[in-house]
Amino acid sequence: MPIQPSPPRAWAEIDLEALRHNLRVSRESSGGSVMAVVKAGAYGHGLEEIARILAEENIAFFGVANVGEARRIADSGVATPIYLLGATWSEERAEIVARGWTPCISSLDEARHFSELAQASNKCLRVHLAIDTGMGRGGFVARGLPEILSELEALPGIEVEGIGSHLPSADEDEAFTCSQFASFRETINSLGGPARFKWIHLSNSAGLLGYDNHPCNLVRPGLMLYGISPIPGFQDKLQNVMTLKSRVTLVRTLPAGHGISYGRAFVTTRETRVATVGIGYGDGYPRHLSGNGAEVVIRDQRFPLLGRVTMDQIMIDVTGSEVTAGDEVELFGPRIRVDEVAAKAGTIAWEILTGITPRVVRIHL
Repeated sequence: MPIQPSPPRAWAEIDLEALRHNLRVSRESSGGSVMAVVKAGAYGHGLEEIARILAEENIAFFGVANVGEARRIADSGVATPIYLLGATWSEERAEIVARGWTPCISSLDEARHFSELAQASNKCLRVHLAIDTGMGRGGFVARGLPEILSELEALPGIEVEGIGSHLPSADEDEAFTCSQFASFRETINSLGGPARFKWIHLSNSAGLLGYDNHPCNLVRPGLMLYGISPIPGFQDKLQNVMTLKSRVTLVRTLPAGHGISYGRAFVTTRETRVATVGIGYGDGYPRHLSGNGAEVVIRDQRFPLLGRVTMDQIMIDVTGSEVTAGDEVELFGPRIRVDEVAAKAGTIAWEILTGITPRVVRIHL
C-alpha cells in the first residue's frame, strides 16, 4: 500500500475570494486602474498563484521588485504587463528589454543603456519616469525635469508612457503626504500636464484609501489587497486573506515551579496544562512575540503564549480547557489580525506576512 503524505504541521490558508473583494475595494476607493503589487511572493501569499488569480481581474500591471519576480510571473503563463518598481542593475536590463517588462527610470544613464539595448534588439521599450517627491530611494528630483524628459523622449527605442512617485508616510504624516501630492501635481503640470502621459501613479494602499488621487489614473495597492489597511479607519472594508495555522502536537500538565522553553524566561506559578504547537520562528512566527502578551486561538478561544518562541515549536497555556493533541491553532487570521501580532512583536504587518517561510504550506482556497 502506498504511503500517504501526512498533513502539514504548519500551513497558511489563502482566501482567494477575499483577495478579489479587496481588489474591488481598491478600485472603488481610487476610481483608477490598478497595478497589483505582488513583490515578495505576493506579500507571502504565493507569487504565481496570486498572479494567476489577479490576472483574471483585468488589472493594468503587476508591480514587482526585481527581474526574478517578473520572470516567475511571466514563466507561469500570465500575460499581464509587469512593472519593475525600483531601479534596475545594468546586468538585468537586457532581459527586461527582451521580455518587454516596464522599468521605471531614475537616471539618464539607465535610460541611455535601455535605449542602446532596445535599438540592438529592434524593439521599443515602454518606460515610466520615476520622480522623487520625498522617499529618497530613487527617481529624479524636480530640478531640470522638463529638459530631462525631452532628452528621454528623444532617445531611440524608448517610449515614456508613464510617470510615478512613491509615498513614504501616507499612513503616518498626513500634512507631508498632502504636500507630496501637491508637488507631484505641480511637476506634472510643469511637464505639459496629465495628457502627456498614459499612466500617472503615486498612491500605495494608504494613499489611495486616505487621499484625493487626482490626477492619477493608476494606483498601486499592496498591503490592502491582502486584507490589512495601513489606515485603521478603513479596516472594516477589507477581508482577511491569509490565516496562519498549526496543530497541537502534545498536551501535558506541569507542576508549579516548572520552567517553560529556553532560558526559563517563564516559570509556572501553579499547576499548568501546557499545549505544544508545531510552529516557530523557523516558520516565520516571530521570536520577538516571546513575553509580549501574544495569544493564539484554539477551539474558538484565545490562549496565551508561554515562554520563548523556539525555532519549531511554541508552548501555550490551555489550563481549564479541553484542548487536545491534533487541534487546529490559529496564529493569525480572522480572529487575531496580523497587525495585532505585528504590534506585539514590535514590527509591521508587512514584515510578518513576507516573513512566513517556505516550509509553511500555502493552501489557496
